[in-house]
Amino acid sequence: MMEAIKFLEPRASVVARRSAIIADLVDLLPRECVVHEARELVPFETDAFVSYRRLPLAVVLPTTTEQVAAVMKYCNRYGIPVVARGAGTSLSGGAIPQEDAVVVGLSKMTRILEVDPANRTATVQAGVTNLSISDAVSPEGFFYAPDPSSQLACTIGGNIGMNSGGAHCLKYGVTTNNLLGVRMVLVDGTVIDLGGKHLDSAGYDLLGLVCGSEGQLGLVTEATVRLIAKPEGARPVLFGFDSSDAAGACVADIIGSGIIPVAIEFMDKPAIEICEAFAHAGYPLDVAALLIVEVEGSEAEMEAMLKEIVAIAGRHGVRTVRESQSATEAALIWKGRKSAFGATGRIADYICMDGTVPLGKLSYVLEKTSEIVERYGLRVANVFHAGDGNMHPLILFNANDPEDAARAEEAGNEILKLCVEAGGCLTGEHGVGIEKRDLMRHQYSDVDLNQQMAVRAAFDSEWLLNPSKVFPLEGRPAA
Repeated sequence: MMEAIKFLEPRASVVARRSAIIADLVDLLPRECVVHEARELVPFETDAFVSYRRLPLAVVLPTTTEQVAAVMKYCNRYGIPVVARGAGTSLSGGAIPQEDAVVVGLSKMTRILEVDPANRTATVQAGVTNLSISDAVSPEGFFYAPDPSSQLACTIGGNIGMNSGGAHCLKYGVTTNNLLGVRMVLVDGTVIDLGGKHLDSAGYDLLGLVCGSEGQLGLVTEATVRLIAKPEGARPVLFGFDSSDAAGACVADIIGSGIIPVAIEFMDKPAIEICEAFAHAGYPLDVAALLIVEVEGSEAEMEAMLKEIVAIAGRHGVRTVRESQSATEAALIWKGRKSAFGATGRIADYICMDGTVPLGKLSYVLEKTSEIVERYGLRVANVFHAGDGNMHPLILFNANDPEDAARAEEAGNEILKLCVEAGGCLTGEHGVGIEKRDLMRHQYSDVDLNQQMAVRAAFDSEWLLNPSKVFPLEGRPAA
């Protein structure tokens, strides 16, 4: 496809020195930690935003913070851009490199350094996968709350970079609400520690600034996260409706009533059919929209909460109410939801959007989303975190048809603009990356963007870290 999203021009002086740079990197790190042959670089040319790709100058795979610091110090000295990479699951192009950049992949940094049940914390290296944290602390009766759909593969470093969320973040919050401290390497190789096991730190909230900064302020190599005690019980329930409008209104009323379930997930009919064909989770196929509502607590607490939720759903014409009857059935229900993106990939190429809207606007935005996609002659499947208004329309298209792909991108941009105009924002958990970079002016004024870029430049005055991402290329301060 003809590329609509532009990258910065590679620094010719850096590209010209490629052989020397690779030789220096091999001197800095064990040889097996440096990737530079063309065919070996291909797996690093893109992430889950596969419409765009660039071969990096080289890839390094350090195993310690000290090795990351040595690479950062070297790259800073010679003006070499650096792109951080975790598992490459970014849906916004956050880890796509460029021809003059060294990719610092943290996938070898997989040690769980400490589990501290008394203080309810775990300290891990940045390459530890999201689900591995919960697996490691489960015997102690704890879990790590943020649970992106890619939690089997995505890493905690990438989660911090994008401030990732997940289905159960309605009750427990996203990454920033569960992050207590980080060890981070600055652009010049300086290593700093922010936060720790304590609840707060004196001075500016730099930890909050780093979470969601998309690898532009430094590279996180270790993280201390909050652990949550496992609930006494948990129960997902399926609610089927005759329309997306009714399901959206039901969500708003549940939250408006003061009830906060652990999760409220939404699927429209296309998404229901796609996920059921893959997971055989028992989703009702005779409804137009489905909510997965999970509650937790004691049996009495769950029964009381579900009684209220069922009553609210009844006021919105609910057709189907189906409670999970066993742990196996509950796991199947979540398997269907967690597999939504992969299951959709079996039937079509797609772009997964990530806008957030006020709950009172859910029904309106869903209706307008369908109108936008139909106007472009495409199809859409909606599956998203309804409880916090974090929408994920999956726009289906043919990646082998350049015109079809261009229409999908244009439709996606319109949907994101719609989210902003409805009082929401461009991203809930996927980050800006390159995907939403040129839409930032739709949400922010020049004054707002200039202030954000000034903060970024305070950490990296030469704009070496993940340089083509987040901020529009026009109007940036000269590096």
